[in-house]
Amino acid sequence: MSARQLILIVEDNEANQLLTRSVLELEGYAVEVAGSANEAFEVLRERTPDLILMDIQLPGEDGLAATKRLKAYPATATIPVVALTAHAMAGDREHALAAGCAGYISKPIDTRTFGMAVKEFLRMVDRDRPVLAS
Repeated sequence: MSARQLILIVEDNEANQLLTRSVLELEGYAVEVAGSANEAFEVLRERTPDLILMDIQLPGEDGLAATKRLKAYPATATIPVVALTAHAMAGDREHALAAGCAGYISKPIDTRTFGMAVKEFLRMVDRDRPVLAS
């Protein structure tokens, strides 16, 4: 039996953490949650996730700055990051992609399609092309 894929959720809102974690665990993923960019970097010292779902509006260092920092370190540069945010403007999507995100998922998440979107991101990251989901 192969190991479950690990998803790191970086999200400061507890309700969003719970919902996102619940959906992903039901889909069979292992999940770690960090409430800030600093907490995410603490998790990354111990584990290497297959995918990071990064909220853009975080306390302290925002998600775009954290993504840029992740992409600057060889140990974390290849981990795909997907922006997970309530920002739905086209410019915000472009900013997320420019920061190094592999794609974008709008909040609130649609629990019926969120698991499929995550699966698609995991499948597509090897192809190194952005994916946009809403």
